[in-house]
Amino acid sequence: MAGPDARALPVHPADLALIDEAVEHVRTARTGDVVRRLMPGLAAAERAALVRHCALTHAAVLVSAPSVETLRATLRDRGLDAGKAVPSVIVRRRLAERYGRTPEGLRVDIVRVPVPGPVSVPAAAPAERAVEIFVLEAPPGAGLDAVAVRERAARHESHLALEVTEPDDVIMAGLRTTLVERGAMVPDGGGYNAREDATALYFRTETGASTARGAERLELHARGDHRQALTAHLAAAAGQDPARRLLELCTGAWTTQALATAVRLGLPDALPTGAEPAVDAGELAARTGTDRDGTGRLLRYLASLDVVAADGDRYRLGPLGSVLRSDAPHSVAPLAELYGGPFYASFGELDHAVRTGEEAFKYLHGESHFTLFAARPELDVLFQRTMAASAAMFGPVAAAVAASGARLVVDVGGCDGELLARVLAAGPDLRGVLLEREHVLDSARARLTEAGVVDRCALVAGDFTESVPPGGDVYLLSRILHDWDDDACLRILRRCADAMPQEAELLIVERLLPQDGRPSLATAWDLHMLCNVGGRERTEEHYGRLLAESGLGLCAVAPLPLDGFLLRARKPGGASAAL
Repeated sequence: MAGPDARALPVHPADLALIDEAVEHVRTARTGDVVRRLMPGLAAAERAALVRHCALTHAAVLVSAPSVETLRATLRDRGLDAGKAVPSVIVRRRLAERYGRTPEGLRVDIVRVPVPGPVSVPAAAPAERAVEIFVLEAPPGAGLDAVAVRERAARHESHLALEVTEPDDVIMAGLRTTLVERGAMVPDGGGYNAREDATALYFRTETGASTARGAERLELHARGDHRQALTAHLAAAAGQDPARRLLELCTGAWTTQALATAVRLGLPDALPTGAEPAVDAGELAARTGTDRDGTGRLLRYLASLDVVAADGDRYRLGPLGSVLRSDAPHSVAPLAELYGGPFYASFGELDHAVRTGEEAFKYLHGESHFTLFAARPELDVLFQRTMAASAAMFGPVAAAVAASGARLVVDVGGCDGELLARVLAAGPDLRGVLLEREHVLDSARARLTEAGVVDRCALVAGDFTESVPPGGDVYLLSRILHDWDDDACLRILRRCADAMPQEAELLIVERLLPQDGRPSLATAWDLHMLCNVGGRERTEEHYGRLLAESGLGLCAVAPLPLDGFLLRARKPGGASAAL
């Protein structure tokens, strides 16, 4: 005899089976087992900490029914006592977003079915477990049949819930961090339900796949309004949306121009800092001679980037924006101008560089940026000023050279002398030689004079691809090699090797491309080299091969700030220095 027609039943058999499954799971599961299954990568101590602060409280499923009363009656017939219906806020919104509907056009209620848990549970566990049923009311003719079918198959809302036993801001932040960073779970939305006075943070596993029990989603449920944790969680969840994330990436050029515009208009220097009173757009516009409305729009965008701090409609410079001030140590203002100016235009020809391997800057301007900048002093000075933005790398280098026992340091292609000035300041007995193009030496002399070390330094005009001053104890190549292709790098390294005495050491400052997939600034700069310079970033192994071909050996590699590295090289047989 044929079974009942599902279309004739008030509640679909698959939905009833889903409820039965959830009831059995809640009745038998233990909190530690749930944590272990969802987050197998957690260490035992981390699992124990989660269990101390949380306890399994319910399993949740979404079903459809002509009405919530129809479902409650069906459950009573099956021996399940569903409590009073409470309107859902979070799931209704999620369904509306998922299917392109308005929340007002959907009715979703929550009913809870109490379920006795295991005999032995932690003392801090909630007194009652339950199955939480989200009921999508889908009466005949409501046009929700397709939604019901898709939810039944996908089980988007099925999850297990851990109740935070004693929630506060610190515990919520710690739990959220543990689940994401140590448990490898992905933020998956959340919200605050004012009717229940409860905050819910949802997570899913990395795969996002559903198991037979729908247990690949987890809710962290806490009584009260925990807005700080919720805000951070929703921001992280938004970053998981591919379309949203790609929109953010596609508008990255807007960020570049917003920062460059702010610097060119003098906004960072005009904005208050620290305890100074914040200003509104009108006050800042008056200080900078800009349009009030346009200034306000730019400030609002910069606030979204955390470059400025907003207090209502008033603004001050935030910690992130402080390094855009012209008087900031290691100011990145020149970089913002350069990347929003000459280098910005050439990135518009990146497709040419990728298709042909030719430098986009040269394709756009007909000459390399070194040649063009040399002919335009305002650009060359701007380029030289950008060296200070990466000066955080130089402190460890200067300290190492000063402690090495060296007497003469040769900075090959030392630009405006920023690194050599720091090296000589760190070692009062050191003398230096700076090799650069003729037109750069005036800037270098000014910087070395400002540092009070120019009397211990010789400035030499020359081309490091042709010759390098001999007789130094330490040779410096700071962010030089990445500007050149391998053939030019070999010429430069060979000129250094020719000049170096047997016991001398070559110190190379560069970013290294990671070989293990970790994030690094070198990855972005590698594309910049392709587009604007014609060089490339390299791996440690790549530099090792170039050094070997040049008659030098790579002795050691040490990390520096800003994803930089210090590579030490010597001639074979040279004594090891205490660097």
